[in-house]
Amino acid sequence: MKSKRSLVKYRGEECLNCGRSLEEEHKFCPNCGQLNSTKKLALGDFFSEFFSGLFAYDSRFIRTMRVLLFKPGKISKDYIQGKRMRYVNPYRFFLTTAIIFFLIYGYDTSFEGLNLGKEPEELANEIEKINENNHVDIEVEGIPFKELDSLVKFKSSEKKSYKDYLVTQKQIDTMSISDAFSAKINLFYHYYKETENAIALDALNKLELKNSAYNRWLYKKVIDFKVLRENPQFFLNYLISKLPFIIFVFLPIFTLFLSLLYIRSKYNYMEHLTFAFHTQSMCFILYSLALIIDYLTKNSYAVNIANIIFIGYLYQGLRKFYQQGKFKTIVKFVILNIIFFTLATIVGLLSVFGSFAFF
Repeated sequence: MKSKRSLVKYRGEECLNCGRSLEEEHKFCPNCGQLNSTKKLALGDFFSEFFSGLFAYDSRFIRTMRVLLFKPGKISKDYIQGKRMRYVNPYRFFLTTAIIFFLIYGYDTSFEGLNLGKEPEELANEIEKINENNHVDIEVEGIPFKELDSLVKFKSSEKKSYKDYLVTQKQIDTMSISDAFSAKINLFYHYYKETENAIALDALNKLELKNSAYNRWLYKKVIDFKVLRENPQFFLNYLISKLPFIIFVFLPIFTLFLSLLYIRSKYNYMEHLTFAFHTQSMCFILYSLALIIDYLTKNSYAVNIANIIFIGYLYQGLRKFYQQGKFKTIVKFVILNIIFFTLATIVGLLSVFGSFAFF
């Protein structure tokens, strides 16, 4: 978009941005790249700069999408070789695709199928099924997380009071870690269920238990556990909101293993990370499209197809970017997938536990 600000008559002898001396033939400052112009700002200049920047970004974005989708590994190679102006910054593009993916994913949860018009008993059964389907096997103080439900669950026919679960601090001090944990969980749960006392300090005083930071935290977590059993979507939404942060932590760790696997390659860590950004961006694009298609068609075929496409894409990307033979690439591809899913499992479990701990 042509602007009058670039005309020769408006060019100065010094850059207004960095102060470098300029000649008349300098349309832009060689030092900072700012347009060499002394023309006063006008309304048209704002619109001109806005649309010029917009069209320039759109052009780079379209080119980035085209090369990323149809030429695995090429965009990373070009960017590392210095051909950067034609593409969107890898981190910026990764961030854009991640935001889009998580916005779409946020609408595609298992809770959309929950029929809130049902009777309370039927609704409770549906929530229970969702809880079972979303169990993650982690251990808290030696006790599987999925067994926490059995620790706090009691039959309504028994109509037990929290007083039936009372234990003294002296008794707790003589118990093993797991027994003490179980005893406190049961006591806190039934006490809160009967009294609805959400103030941990007050509850511990009335139960005559030690007012420690751990006991206060555990009492609050028991309350959270009860709330989440009744409204599991609260925790799911909270966890989804943390997924971008989880991935931003996970990707650099995974890249470390990628660089170790290709330790003899000419690339440094940041160049491996560039490849990881582009590959993960492709993953976000594929699964964003798949989630939309599956949401509209009410099935999961598109996600399954996306899995197959991404496997082939990753293999081709590794071959083109690292320039190794088929056999080496296949072996490293398998090793990378094992590393990826192992790391993802560890990070996922830590994230679930960490999210619940700070919920």
